[in-house]
Amino acid sequence: MTSAPHPRGRLTLDAAAWLPLAAAHAERADALTAGHRARRTTGERHPVDDFIYDYYGVKPSLLRRWHPGPDVALEPSPSGPAEQGAWRWYTTGADDAVRLDVDAFLADRGDTVRYVRALLAATASRPAQTGCFGLHEWAMVYHQDDVRRRHALPLRLGRSGTDAVVDAHPIRCSHIDAYRFFTPDAIPLNRTLLTRENQAEHEQPGCLHANMDLLKWASKLGPAVPGDLLLDCFALAAEIRVLDMQASPYDLSRLGEIAVAVETPEGKAEYVARQREFAGRATSLRDRLIRACDDLAR
Repeated sequence: MTSAPHPRGRLTLDAAAWLPLAAAHAERADALTAGHRARRTTGERHPVDDFIYDYYGVKPSLLRRWHPGPDVALEPSPSGPAEQGAWRWYTTGADDAVRLDVDAFLADRGDTVRYVRALLAATASRPAQTGCFGLHEWAMVYHQDDVRRRHALPLRLGRSGTDAVVDAHPIRCSHIDAYRFFTPDAIPLNRTLLTRENQAEHEQPGCLHANMDLLKWASKLGPAVPGDLLLDCFALAAEIRVLDMQASPYDLSRLGEIAVAVETPEGKAEYVARQREFAGRATSLRDRLIRACDDLAR
Protein backbone atom coordinates (compact mmCIF):
# COMPACT_ATOMS: atom_id res chain seq x y z
CA MET A 1 0.00 0.00 0.00
CA THR A 2 1.35 3.41 -0.89
CA SER A 3 0.24 6.82 0.28
CA ALA A 4 0.08 9.74 -2.10
CA PRO A 5 -0.99 13.35 -1.64
CA HIS A 6 -4.25 14.48 -3.20
CA PRO A 7 -6.25 17.72 -3.03
CA ARG A 8 -8.94 15.94 -0.97
CA GLY A 9 -6.45 14.01 1.12
CA ARG A 10 -7.30 10.67 -0.49
CA LEU A 11 -5.33 7.52 0.08
CA THR A 12 -3.94 5.77 -2.98
CA LEU A 13 -3.94 1.97 -2.99
CA ASP A 14 -1.78 -0.08 -5.31
CA ALA A 15 -3.29 -3.10 -7.04
CA ALA A 16 -1.67 -5.54 -4.62
CA ALA A 17 -3.65 -3.88 -1.83
CA TRP A 18 -7.06 -3.27 -3.38
CA LEU A 19 -7.55 -6.35 -5.58
CA PRO A 20 -7.77 -8.72 -2.57
CA LEU A 21 -10.19 -6.33 -0.88
CA ALA A 22 -12.46 -6.31 -3.92
CA ALA A 23 -12.29 -10.11 -4.24
CA ALA A 24 -13.07 -10.66 -0.55
CA HIS A 25 -16.00 -8.26 -0.81
CA ALA A 26 -17.49 -10.14 -3.78
CA GLU A 27 -17.04 -13.44 -1.95
CA ARG A 28 -18.80 -12.12 1.14
CA ALA A 29 -21.65 -10.66 -0.94
CA ASP A 30 -22.12 -13.98 -2.73
CA ALA A 31 -22.30 -15.81 0.60
CA LEU A 32 -24.90 -13.38 1.96
CA THR A 33 -27.10 -13.65 -1.14
CA ALA A 34 -26.65 -17.36 -1.91
CA GLY A 35 -30.13 -18.40 -0.76
CA HIS A 36 -31.91 -15.68 -2.69
CA ARG A 37 -29.94 -16.38 -5.85
CA ALA A 38 -30.65 -20.10 -5.63
CA ARG A 39 -34.38 -19.43 -5.25
CA ARG A 40 -34.40 -17.19 -8.29
CA THR A 41 -33.39 -20.12 -10.47
CA THR A 42 -36.43 -22.12 -9.33
CA GLY A 43 -38.95 -19.30 -8.94
CA GLU A 44 -39.34 -20.10 -5.24
CA ARG A 45 -40.29 -17.28 -2.87
CA HIS A 46 -39.35 -16.85 0.79
CA PRO A 47 -41.63 -14.46 2.71
CA VAL A 48 -38.93 -13.58 5.26
CA ASP A 49 -35.67 -13.39 3.33
CA ASP A 50 -36.92 -12.02 0.02
CA PHE A 51 -38.44 -8.96 1.67
CA ILE A 52 -34.98 -7.37 1.84
CA TYR A 53 -34.58 -7.62 -1.93
CA ASP A 54 -38.15 -6.72 -2.86
CA TYR A 55 -38.74 -3.83 -0.47
CA TYR A 56 -35.32 -2.23 -0.71
CA GLY A 57 -34.75 -2.96 -4.39
CA VAL A 58 -31.45 -4.66 -3.59
CA LYS A 59 -29.73 -6.64 -6.34
CA PRO A 60 -27.05 -9.24 -5.62
CA SER A 61 -25.03 -8.01 -8.58
CA LEU A 62 -24.84 -4.51 -7.10
CA LEU A 63 -24.08 -5.77 -3.60
CA ARG A 64 -20.98 -7.55 -4.86
CA ARG A 65 -19.59 -4.36 -6.41
CA TRP A 66 -16.79 -3.09 -4.21
CA HIS A 67 -16.62 0.67 -3.67
CA PRO A 68 -13.49 1.92 -1.87
CA GLY A 69 -15.12 5.14 -0.65
CA PRO A 70 -14.57 8.78 -1.61
CA ASP A 71 -11.13 9.09 0.00
CA VAL A 72 -9.46 6.24 -1.88
CA ALA A 73 -7.85 6.16 -5.31
CA LEU A 74 -7.06 2.84 -7.00
CA GLU A 75 -3.85 2.46 -8.96
CA PRO A 76 -4.02 0.34 -12.12
CA SER A 77 -3.35 -3.37 -12.06
CA PRO A 78 -1.16 -5.09 -14.68
CA SER A 79 -4.32 -5.57 -16.78
CA GLY A 80 -5.17 -1.86 -16.74
CA PRO A 81 -7.25 0.65 -14.75
CA ALA A 82 -9.66 -0.59 -12.08
CA GLU A 83 -13.07 -1.63 -13.39
CA GLN A 84 -14.68 1.03 -11.21
CA GLY A 85 -13.51 3.53 -13.82
CA ALA A 86 -16.38 2.39 -16.05
CA TRP A 87 -18.98 2.84 -13.30
CA ARG A 88 -21.09 5.92 -12.82
CA TRP A 89 -19.48 8.84 -10.94
CA TYR A 90 -15.96 7.43 -11.16
CA THR A 91 -13.15 9.07 -13.08
CA THR A 92 -9.80 7.84 -14.37
CA GLY A 93 -6.87 10.20 -14.07
CA ALA A 94 -3.90 10.73 -16.37
CA ASP A 95 -2.00 8.29 -14.15
CA ASP A 96 -4.73 5.67 -14.77
CA ALA A 97 -5.71 5.82 -11.09
CA VAL A 98 -9.47 5.50 -10.56
CA ARG A 99 -11.31 7.54 -7.95
CA LEU A 100 -14.80 8.75 -7.18
CA ASP A 101 -15.59 12.06 -8.83
CA VAL A 102 -17.04 13.61 -5.70
CA ASP A 103 -18.04 16.85 -7.41
CA ALA A 104 -20.03 14.99 -10.07
CA PHE A 105 -21.61 12.75 -7.46
CA LEU A 106 -22.68 15.68 -5.30
CA ALA A 107 -24.01 17.53 -8.33
CA ASP A 108 -26.38 14.60 -8.91
CA ARG A 109 -26.99 13.36 -5.38
CA GLY A 110 -26.18 16.27 -3.09
CA ASP A 111 -29.79 16.70 -1.96
CA THR A 112 -29.98 13.00 -1.15
CA VAL A 113 -26.76 13.14 0.87
CA ARG A 114 -28.01 16.10 2.90
CA TYR A 115 -31.41 14.49 3.52
CA VAL A 116 -29.93 11.15 4.57
CA ARG A 117 -27.40 12.76 6.88
CA ALA A 118 -30.03 14.93 8.56
CA LEU A 119 -32.37 11.98 9.13
CA LEU A 120 -29.61 9.74 10.45
CA ALA A 121 -28.33 12.45 12.78
CA ALA A 122 -31.84 13.18 14.09
CA THR A 123 -32.39 9.48 14.75
CA ALA A 124 -29.04 9.13 16.49
CA SER A 125 -29.82 12.07 18.77
CA ARG A 126 -32.63 10.19 20.55
CA PRO A 127 -32.57 7.38 23.10
CA ALA A 128 -33.70 3.98 21.89
CA GLN A 129 -37.32 3.13 22.69
CA THR A 130 -38.06 -0.56 23.18
CA GLY A 131 -41.70 -0.69 24.20
CA CYS A 132 -43.36 -1.34 20.84
CA PHE A 133 -43.01 -5.16 20.97
CA GLY A 134 -43.21 -5.39 17.18
CA LEU A 135 -46.94 -4.70 17.15
CA HIS A 136 -46.67 -2.78 13.88
CA GLU A 137 -47.04 -6.08 12.00
CA TRP A 138 -50.15 -6.89 14.02
CA ALA A 139 -51.60 -3.46 13.24
CA MET A 140 -51.13 -4.21 9.54
CA VAL A 141 -53.68 -7.04 9.72
CA TYR A 142 -56.03 -5.63 12.39
CA HIS A 143 -59.68 -6.16 11.41
CA GLN A 144 -58.47 -7.33 8.00
CA ASP A 145 -59.86 -10.23 6.02
CA ASP A 146 -57.52 -12.98 4.81
CA VAL A 147 -57.70 -11.95 1.16
CA ARG A 148 -56.07 -8.59 1.82
CA ARG A 149 -53.22 -9.71 4.07
CA ARG A 150 -49.72 -8.64 3.08
CA HIS A 151 -48.19 -12.13 3.37
CA ALA A 152 -49.57 -15.46 2.19
CA LEU A 153 -49.10 -17.04 5.61
CA PRO A 154 -51.66 -18.16 8.20
CA LEU A 155 -52.19 -16.16 11.37
CA ARG A 156 -50.70 -17.90 14.38
CA LEU A 157 -53.60 -16.93 16.70
CA GLY A 158 -56.32 -16.76 14.07
CA ARG A 159 -58.33 -13.70 13.13
CA SER A 160 -60.01 -12.99 16.46
CA GLY A 161 -56.92 -13.84 18.50
CA THR A 162 -54.80 -11.46 16.45
CA ASP A 163 -57.24 -8.60 16.86
CA ALA A 164 -57.41 -9.29 20.60
CA VAL A 165 -53.64 -8.78 20.94
CA VAL A 166 -53.91 -5.38 19.25
CA ASP A 167 -56.85 -4.42 21.46
CA ALA A 168 -54.92 -5.38 24.60
CA HIS A 169 -51.78 -3.35 23.92
CA PRO A 170 -50.90 0.29 23.28
CA ILE A 171 -49.51 0.80 19.78
CA ARG A 172 -46.28 2.81 19.85
CA CYS A 173 -44.97 2.73 16.29
CA SER A 174 -42.48 5.49 15.46
CA HIS A 175 -41.69 4.58 11.85
CA ILE A 176 -43.71 6.04 8.98
CA ASP A 177 -42.92 3.21 6.58
CA ALA A 178 -44.44 0.68 8.97
CA TYR A 179 -47.28 2.94 10.05
CA ARG A 180 -48.39 3.61 6.48
CA PHE A 181 -49.33 -0.06 6.13
CA PHE A 182 -51.62 -0.05 9.19
CA THR A 183 -55.19 -1.00 8.44
CA PRO A 184 -57.71 1.87 8.59
CA ASP A 185 -58.99 0.66 11.98
CA ALA A 186 -55.45 0.50 13.40
CA ILE A 187 -54.26 3.96 12.34
CA PRO A 188 -56.07 5.87 15.13
CA LEU A 189 -54.74 3.39 17.71
CA ASN A 190 -51.17 4.55 17.27
CA ARG A 191 -49.84 6.83 19.98
CA THR A 192 -48.49 9.27 17.35
CA LEU A 193 -49.80 10.50 14.02
CA LEU A 194 -46.91 9.86 11.67
CA THR A 195 -46.37 11.57 8.33
CA ARG A 196 -43.55 11.76 5.85
CA GLU A 197 -43.11 15.39 6.85
CA ASN A 198 -42.55 14.61 10.54
CA GLN A 199 -40.43 11.48 9.97
CA ALA A 200 -37.23 13.10 11.25
CA GLU A 201 -39.04 14.17 14.43
CA HIS A 202 -40.05 10.65 15.43
CA GLU A 203 -37.59 8.12 14.01
CA GLN A 204 -35.60 6.56 16.84
CA PRO A 205 -32.73 4.07 17.10
CA GLY A 206 -34.61 1.29 18.86
CA CYS A 207 -36.98 0.76 15.93
CA LEU A 208 -36.39 -2.42 13.96
CA HIS A 209 -37.48 -0.81 10.71
CA ALA A 210 -35.35 2.30 11.21
CA ASN A 211 -32.37 0.00 11.70
CA MET A 212 -33.23 -2.14 8.68
CA ASP A 213 -33.48 1.10 6.72
CA LEU A 214 -29.76 1.67 7.17
CA LEU A 215 -29.50 -0.61 4.15
CA LYS A 216 -31.75 1.76 2.20
CA TRP A 217 -29.67 4.79 3.10
CA ALA A 218 -26.41 3.00 2.34
CA SER A 219 -27.79 2.04 -1.06
CA LYS A 220 -28.94 5.58 -1.80
CA LEU A 221 -25.48 6.92 -0.96
CA GLY A 222 -24.09 4.51 -3.55
CA PRO A 223 -20.33 4.72 -4.18
CA ALA A 224 -19.88 7.14 -1.27
CA VAL A 225 -20.33 4.15 1.04
CA PRO A 226 -17.36 1.75 1.31
CA GLY A 227 -18.24 -1.80 0.38
CA ASP A 228 -17.76 -3.28 3.84
CA LEU A 229 -20.23 -0.80 5.31
CA LEU A 230 -22.86 -1.62 2.69
CA LEU A 231 -22.58 -5.35 3.42
CA ASP A 232 -22.63 -4.73 7.17
CA CYS A 233 -25.93 -2.85 6.72
CA PHE A 234 -27.29 -5.65 4.52
CA ALA A 235 -26.35 -8.36 7.02
CA LEU A 236 -27.94 -6.48 9.90
CA ALA A 237 -31.14 -5.83 7.93
CA ALA A 238 -31.43 -9.52 7.09
CA GLU A 239 -31.06 -10.53 10.75
CA ILE A 240 -33.55 -7.92 11.92
CA ARG A 241 -36.06 -9.10 9.34
CA VAL A 242 -36.08 -12.53 10.96
CA LEU A 243 -37.06 -11.10 14.35
CA ASP A 244 -39.56 -8.78 12.68
CA MET A 245 -41.41 -11.79 11.29
CA GLN A 246 -40.88 -14.10 14.27
CA ALA A 247 -42.65 -11.49 16.40
CA SER A 248 -45.38 -10.92 13.83
CA PRO A 249 -48.86 -12.49 13.93
CA TYR A 250 -47.93 -14.91 11.15
CA ASP A 251 -47.29 -18.62 11.64
CA LEU A 252 -43.78 -19.28 10.33
CA SER A 253 -43.54 -22.87 11.50
CA ARG A 254 -43.43 -24.24 7.96
CA LEU A 255 -40.31 -22.11 7.42
CA GLY A 256 -38.65 -23.54 10.51
CA GLU A 257 -38.89 -20.27 12.45
CA ILE A 258 -39.89 -20.25 16.11
CA ALA A 259 -42.37 -17.53 17.09
CA VAL A 260 -41.45 -14.78 19.50
CA ALA A 261 -44.85 -14.64 21.20
CA VAL A 262 -44.99 -10.95 22.08
CA GLU A 263 -48.45 -11.41 23.57
CA THR A 264 -46.72 -13.16 26.51
CA PRO A 265 -44.29 -11.77 29.13
CA GLU A 266 -41.61 -14.21 27.97
CA GLY A 267 -42.01 -13.16 24.34
CA LYS A 268 -41.87 -9.48 25.24
CA ALA A 269 -38.64 -10.01 27.18
CA GLU A 270 -37.01 -11.88 24.31
CA TYR A 271 -38.12 -9.27 21.80
CA VAL A 272 -36.73 -6.38 23.85
CA ALA A 273 -33.41 -8.13 24.48
CA ARG A 274 -32.86 -8.78 20.80
CA GLN A 275 -34.14 -5.34 19.87
CA ARG A 276 -31.54 -3.75 22.14
CA GLU A 277 -28.75 -5.86 20.69
CA PHE A 278 -29.73 -4.82 17.17
CA ALA A 279 -29.97 -1.19 18.24
CA GLY A 280 -26.41 -1.30 19.55
CA ARG A 281 -25.09 -2.68 16.28
CA ALA A 282 -27.15 -0.20 14.28
CA THR A 283 -25.75 2.71 16.27
CA SER A 284 -22.27 1.92 15.01
CA LEU A 285 -23.45 1.57 11.42
CA ARG A 286 -25.47 4.79 11.61
CA ASP A 287 -22.41 6.66 12.84
CA ARG A 288 -20.35 5.24 9.97
CA LEU A 289 -22.98 6.34 7.44
CA ILE A 290 -22.98 9.84 8.92
CA ARG A 291 -19.20 9.92 8.59
CA ALA A 292 -19.50 8.78 4.98
CA CYS A 293 -21.76 11.75 4.29
CA ASP A 294 -19.31 14.06 6.04
CA ASP A 295 -16.37 12.67 4.06
CA LEU A 296 -17.99 13.97 0.89
CA ALA A 297 -17.86 17.53 2.20
CA ARG A 298 -14.16 17.50 3.04
